Order: sequence, then structure tokens, then C-alpha cells
Amino acid sequence: QVQLVESGGGLVQAGGSLRLSCAASGLTFRHNHMGWFRQAPGKEREFVAARVRSGSNTYYADSVKGRFTISRDNTENTVYLQMNSLKPEDTAVYYCAAVPIYGGTSYSDPRSYNYWGQGTQVTVSS
Repeated sequence: QVQLVESGGGLVQAGGSLRLSCAASGLTFRHNHMGWFRQAPGKEREFVAARVRSGSNTYYADSVKGRFTISRDNTENTVYLQMNSLKPEDTAVYYCAAVPIYGGTSYSDPRSYNYWGQGTQVTVSS
């Protein structure tokens, strides 16, 4: 079955960096769009970044643009999220997600994605 396993979360001071990884199995990775989302306590899951399955198109939430970078390695079946200049408001559980085709929905809509990881906690202290 499809598995997405995130890693790399942790506790970091404001201004610091973390690199999240999401290893995929059970699917043809290169045929899937990949996204990162996050959810803070008491809040809805929100879009962070997406990388399309072919080409180099990437998309970011305004709140992370210029600080976060999404990348993918189709030979390692892994998607990454490099997070720099972290802020306390970036504290959340971060999830990766995959879908072969967006269809009529947006890359930023969680409902667009078929597969989800279990999440990794990122905590940024002030």
C-alpha cells in the first residue's frame, strides 16, 4: 500500500532552519504531484508548498515564500522541505501529501490529495 513517511521535524529557535523529508513507497513517485501542508493546534490544515510531478513548477503559500523551498528527488522517491528563517508561527505538524492528478481542484486544497503521511512536529521557540 501507499506509504508517505515524514522525518526531520524537531525543536528549533526562531531564525533557525530545518529540513523535512518525506519518503514515498507503494506508488510511482514520479507520476505524483507532491505537497506539504501543516496544521497548528486548533487550526485547519493549511497549504505550505507543492511541487508538480514533471517539470520544475513549484508553489508556495505567501507566509513561507522566500523562506521555504520544496524539492523532490525522483530517484530516491523523496520530497523535501527546506525551512529557513523559521518563526514561532511556523510551529505545527507538517504533513506531506501525494496525488497523481489534481483534477478540477487546486494544488493548495488538501482535498486534492489522495495520500497523506502521519506528520512530523515542528516547534519554533521565540
